[in-house]
Amino acid sequence: MKTQTGITNNNRKAVAEELSKVLADETVLYTKTKNAHWNIEGPDFYDKHKFFELQFGQLDELIDNVAERIRSIGHYAPATLSSFLGLTHLTEQNKYQNTSQGFIKELLSDHESIIMNLRGHIQSFAADYNDLGTSDFITGLMETHEKMAWFLRSHLTN
Repeated sequence: MKTQTGITNNNRKAVAEELSKVLADETVLYTKTKNAHWNIEGPDFYDKHKFFELQFGQLDELIDNVAERIRSIGHYAPATLSSFLGLTHLTEQNKYQNTSQGFIKELLSDHESIIMNLRGHIQSFAADYNDLGTSDFITGLMETHEKMAWFLRSHLTN
């Protein structure tokens, strides 16, 4: 059945394409956070193991919400690892050691990158595509990433 939301088909398609990139970023960040959870080493292992578990739990919910937003505007969400890697602007590579400081720096950098990307789309979704719902949605998504970044930043010693 055709989606009727008051937004043109071309605008919904453009928004879905951008949201697919957001979904890819969220999925790559989720995987990197799982990596931190599984492979953390050091004297603070247990605390950071649990901390990363909380963070990937939040990301799992965000992933589902982004995919459902794509579906709610009448498009299919990408759902393969190869499609995510082709759409993301993040890298899979970890530049640091398997220590809490190393993982936190890497994950913080990715959250900040996502925050800037989302912030750059808030106005365009509303003004260029007449999609206030998605503009509001990604504002909330950005705020969640800002809080998650704050939690990560609070663990850094330098």
